[in-house]
Amino acid sequence: MLVDSGSGWRRDGSTLTKTFRQAGFKTAVAFVNRVAEAADAANHHPDIHLEGYRNVRIVLTTHVAHGLTDADIELAKRIDSLAVRP
Repeated sequence: MLVDSGSGWRRDGSTLTKTFRQAGFKTAVAFVNRVAEAADAANHHPDIHLEGYRNVRIVLTTHVAHGLTDADIELAKRIDSLAVRP
């Protein structure tokens, strides 16, 4: 599973969570926008938190299923592909 692959995603109860550190505020906001576009295209909407001006914390869960589903795993993989590392 994604959580065990060293990807940085961790399971926290019924969610998958990961924090992405970006180069700065503008880069973090651009990342948030890319995640929002991908999530909307997948019709799967995570909680997105911009913290400390350059850290973006993503929380994935499938609310109607009251837990994690394949949709969360697929979106996590897509989000990883969108990240820009400083």
